[in-house]
Amino acid sequence: MAKTLKCLVWDLDDTLWDGILLEGGARTLRPGARETIVALDRRGILLSIASRNVVDETLVRLKAFALEEYFLYPQIGFGAKSEALTEIAKALNIALDTFAFIDDQPFERDEVLAAHPEVRVYAAEDVARLPTLPEFTPRFVNPDSALRRAMYQADFRRKAEEDTFSGPQESFLRGLNMRFSIGRVEDGDLERAVDLTERTNQLNATGLTFDHDELDALRRSPRHLLHISSLQDKYGDYGRIGLSLVEKREEYWVIKLLLMSCRVMNRGVGSVQLNHLIREALAAGKKLRADFVETPRNRMMYVTYKFAGFEEVAAGEGTTLEYKGAAPPSFPDYLEVVVS
Repeated sequence: MAKTLKCLVWDLDDTLWDGILLEGGARTLRPGARETIVALDRRGILLSIASRNVVDETLVRLKAFALEEYFLYPQIGFGAKSEALTEIAKALNIALDTFAFIDDQPFERDEVLAAHPEVRVYAAEDVARLPTLPEFTPRFVNPDSALRRAMYQADFRRKAEEDTFSGPQESFLRGLNMRFSIGRVEDGDLERAVDLTERTNQLNATGLTFDHDELDALRRSPRHLLHISSLQDKYGDYGRIGLSLVEKREEYWVIKLLLMSCRVMNRGVGSVQLNHLIREALAAGKKLRADFVETPRNRMMYVTYKFAGFEEVAAGEGTTLEYKGAAPPSFPDYLEVVVS
């Protein structure tokens, strides 16, 4: 099965629209372009721009086509397009191997591939057919998918406030009025839960993925706890951003899966779901262990376990850690935690 892409970066001249903007063109969109943009946006695939153009004129033309809101972190200028993709990936905090790039010029596609061979490239002739390709067709489209762009745009506003905020980070976080909710995975959560296991790489302690039927069986199992978490603040809803799976053994409980969306990496909530699991295990009179399987991107999750009071107790293909704290950990005082 083709890997689902997370972001499509568009060239503009003779790709999104017909003709060259600075030569008086760009009066009409390429056939199928608007339909492709709307379809991918509804599926939760992010869109951006890498275009050799003048910023002000480009934004005016995008607005005239009523498309300016669809594109995140557009890179408009005269630098290399491979560098534009690097900047977009950094801004969105997603890996380049989940990116696609579409351009009418073979030279530009080759330049991007030379710098980023992991990026998928497409010719402008492919614009109308992109929604039919498997790599642009997520297995599930859930309510969080259609809101993904809006979630990023809300995060831009948060970042703008943070950049101008003077004071301790904790004071800024407290001013966001964050509400972190944790609950059992219900039937309506399953598609998003599958999506989280497939899309989350950096903050995934074991790298495990599950399909719909597997997660449905686990949520019904009396030997397992399957929790999903969400986050809201004064700017809006981050959606469902965390997932955990605990196997309840006789001698101890084991965290088999712990993941958190990278979109909340800087919101001081990374340990909340883990702290909740620790509290549940201690309340049940059980020791709590956790599996960790290192991948090229998830070292931060090992650090999260260590800071939370876990120590290594076994090693093999992966690492087993155990919570050694004596008391239940507290939640950060700058957010409200709701457990259902």
